[in-house]
Amino acid sequence: MAKPRHSRLPPRKSSSSTLILTVLIMFTFVILILLALGILSMPGNSGDLHKANDLSSIVRRTMEKSEADDGKPVPWAEVISWEPRAFVYHNFLSKEECEYLINLAKPTMRKSTVVDSETGKSKDSRVRTSSGTFLSRGRDKIIREIEKRIADFTFLPIEHGEGLQVLHYEAGQKYEPHFDYFMDEYNTENGGQRMATVLMYLSDVEEGGETVFPNAKGNFSDVPWWNELSECGQKGLSVKPKMGDALLFWSMKPDASLDPSSLHGGCPVIKGNKWSSTKWIRVNEYRV
Repeated sequence: MAKPRHSRLPPRKSSSSTLILTVLIMFTFVILILLALGILSMPGNSGDLHKANDLSSIVRRTMEKSEADDGKPVPWAEVISWEPRAFVYHNFLSKEECEYLINLAKPTMRKSTVVDSETGKSKDSRVRTSSGTFLSRGRDKIIREIEKRIADFTFLPIEHGEGLQVLHYEAGQKYEPHFDYFMDEYNTENGGQRMATVLMYLSDVEEGGETVFPNAKGNFSDVPWWNELSECGQKGLSVKPKMGDALLFWSMKPDASLDPSSLHGGCPVIKGNKWSSTKWIRVNEYRV
């Protein structure tokens, strides 16, 4: 009697990969719906750019009008790029929250380091000349509230985020273009790859200090504020620091591959000081 043949089942995809794809697709779908409803504004390319800027102006004027009731800035989101996928959440933090993070970080600020691509360990570098410190996840009530807001903004769990990093750039200090994702195994053992970054601006900057994406796709020289950017800021898609704003960009594409267009840097501060706070978000839970 012949033995029954057993059919081979197709290999199962890892749950983490499925989670990445589900979250990324859901986030993109929600953004598209908000764009269709006119809740978000999106600067386009060339001919469409002025029309998009008109929309941004309309949204901004509407928000300014609503501010008159209680005097508080109203949060609103703006799509600034699809390659890389990048969004600015205006008025994400209050002035009081910005000042709180700065004052909390000041006593423990140290010279910033970078990750060695060969060993995966931190090292000093002339590429990054700022000073910084880390604030542990869930450290106090205010930080927990900010982290919950970040989770709501990104649609990613709080547990996937690293602790906040607060950075300070004085005149002349910068961070050369780099990727936030890792090219070594050492730094992905806890939480997997970095998939998204939320960069919160804790201060205004008189001149310079832009966040620039040199590999971004688009005709960025056509924007009205082009002449206000520093020479460094004119090398790609740039975001000018504004106290309370938060920049979200994705280091991974919706198919979970690494996105080379997410290359970004911090332009040298020409005049004034720049304070910012970064939240890196991983593919899996990050153990603290």
